[in-house]
Amino acid sequence: MELNAKHRLNRRALAILHFVTLFVAMSIICLPGLWVVLNSFRPTVEIMAKPPVWIPNELNLDHYRAMFGALGEGGIPVVRYFTNSLIISITSTVIAIFVGMAGGYAFARYQFRGKAAIFVGMMLTRAVPGIALSLPLFIVFARLGIIDTHFGLILAYVAMNVPFTIWLIDGFFRQVPRELAEAAEIDGCTRWQAFWKVEFPVAKAGVASAGIFAFLTSWNEYALASQLTRSVNSKTMPVGLLDFTSEFTLNWGGMSALAVVMIIPALILTFIIQKHLIAGLTFGGVKG
Repeated sequence: MELNAKHRLNRRALAILHFVTLFVAMSIICLPGLWVVLNSFRPTVEIMAKPPVWIPNELNLDHYRAMFGALGEGGIPVVRYFTNSLIISITSTVIAIFVGMAGGYAFARYQFRGKAAIFVGMMLTRAVPGIALSLPLFIVFARLGIIDTHFGLILAYVAMNVPFTIWLIDGFFRQVPRELAEAAEIDGCTRWQAFWKVEFPVAKAGVASAGIFAFLTSWNEYALASQLTRSVNSKTMPVGLLDFTSEFTLNWGGMSALAVVMIIPALILTFIIQKHLIAGLTFGGVKG
């Protein structure tokens, strides 16, 4: 009885330690985000106060009103930047997923000459930081005349996301037993029907997780966007944050408000597909 009581006490102590550790870790992760959200609703005087005001005395929408105001009234073209980000992120993600599915399936299912070398070569391109590619891409895009266009940025993001999506989707299709497709073909399906009706539904959670990662990469990317865009016709929201800076001042409240607007679509998308995202990340984890 004494051993059982000691065992229960140890388990309870470990559970409390686990809860406290998680609480501290999540507080450290979430605190900067919470601070940005609070700053977006606080007057500038309170944001710049020293010592810092941890609990806001007043919450207002002044920064949002100024941000969504017309040009020349202290606002920036947020709606235009939002539309640009949406068009560029969605288009580049859809293309990257289609190319990634074709490439990932080919690497997972077929044998061909130079397969390992091609795969390693693609992964090496992903290892290069985006900022290191900005100058070469600027020179090439300038010669092609696609600087400051949606097409140029979509092309850059597709090139950046395709190796990553191929790597992820290749891993997911490797977890799908080949026998499923073979059984479907024996039952009369064509190769395409076996893929679309049997293999893809099993691996779609993995494809969804690859898609959300590709979207978030494009949505939040700043280094390439700042080099390849010039005007409001193509600037994305991360680049638009610079509109709140001037030679001598920084509009922290406006920047915080735009950051909140940037976070909302990513949160909504993650919430909608969280079931597929979790399933994709754990796909194959209990196999065998």
